[in-house]
Amino acid sequence: MARSVPRPGSLAVRGALVLLATLVLVAADAQAGVFDDVAARAAKLAASPYQKPGRSLAPSIKALSYDQYRDIRFRPDRALWRNTKLPFEIMFFHPGWFYEAPVVIHEVNAEGVRELRFDPDAFDYGGNKINREELRDLGFAGFRVHFPVNAPTYKDEVLVFLGASYFRGLGKGQRFGLSARGLAIDTAENTGEEFPRFVEFWIERPQTTAKELTIYALLDSPRAAGAYRFVLRPGVTTVLDVDARLFLRRNVAKLGLAPLTSMFYFGANQRSAREDYRPRVHDSDGLSIQASATDWIWRPLVNPKRLLVTSFALTNPRGFGLMQRERSFGDYEDLEARYDLRPSAWVELKG
Repeated sequence: MARSVPRPGSLAVRGALVLLATLVLVAADAQAGVFDDVAARAAKLAASPYQKPGRSLAPSIKALSYDQYRDIRFRPDRALWRNTKLPFEIMFFHPGWFYEAPVVIHEVNAEGVRELRFDPDAFDYGGNKINREELRDLGFAGFRVHFPVNAPTYKDEVLVFLGASYFRGLGKGQRFGLSARGLAIDTAENTGEEFPRFVEFWIERPQTTAKELTIYALLDSPRAAGAYRFVLRPGVTTVLDVDARLFLRRNVAKLGLAPLTSMFYFGANQRSAREDYRPRVHDSDGLSIQASATDWIWRPLVNPKRLLVTSFALTNPRGFGLMQRERSFGDYEDLEARYDLRPSAWVELKG
């Protein structure tokens, strides 16, 4: 992690990625076991034609509006590891809205590997009229990890995997803002962007005194497959160590490693064209790059009228990240969104 950039309460992402001539990314310190098994699955996927997700949503779920989908909530008492003394808990997201393709989720424990089965009784459907018989074996849209970072008696959301290869995390006192992705393919290309997705997860059951949680993921897309290992260490600054192996089915014009996605509407760099009482509206206000031990680059974000691409040619950069620098409520004046509490994300290469 860069020592002078991430603030307390930020999300730090560490990536272990080495590009080989064969266009396979290999983790620097891959351990034997689950990660190797997932990597073997990814290699086998990449050697076969891509198969689109075959399952579709149940009619009663597919008909839901955005607000109706948001009315579906996981019951906290059904959280994985709720009735144990483990420091982490896992809660799940229901398929629906544009989260149509389910993911398969496993628990890895001392006895082996078991699939976590979808159960509609684990969800509160609010005012929605749902035919629960349609939901058997539906699968999950994603999951979130809970850990007590703000108070010792309450397990807060600290990491979420939901949609494509998106994931996002929180440090102490933060609210969700920007997201990271496992992989980006052909971003800002005329042919259109390809969005790989995590299709299967393995979550290691932690020890009762554990301060970290290990998650494995299998990624798939028309032109790539991959295996990922995430080691989560929540805290004032949450750190996520990432190892990945990627296998390409076909050539890719632009391969994005450790991509970050954020929002900039207006701010100190660029005022709003419309009248707005808020001084700033953004999840991040700039890109910071540590080009070497002494050289730094700062690129303010803007809201362009058309597609804008900025490139930096660097050799062995130390790290980069999207920053939310202003941390006072008065910088944003938004009681609901609380942009002052949105995290920054810093990516540092290992190896």
